[in-house]
Amino acid sequence: MSNLIARFVKDESGATAIEYGLIATLIALAIIVAAGSVGTQLDARFDAIATALTPAP
Repeated sequence: MSNLIARFVKDESGATAIEYGLIATLIALAIIVAAGSVGTQLDARFDAIATALTPAP
């Protein structure tokens, strides 16, 4: 029984997969935040262009 517990404690194969998963999650979160920010800036820019292009009465 103690041999089984010792092997379980020394096994690091699952830890590497979890670390890669966390890294991928953080990268995806950074991309989502950046895309949201760029989208907001583009929306403001297009609104300014649309306002500038409205015909004068």
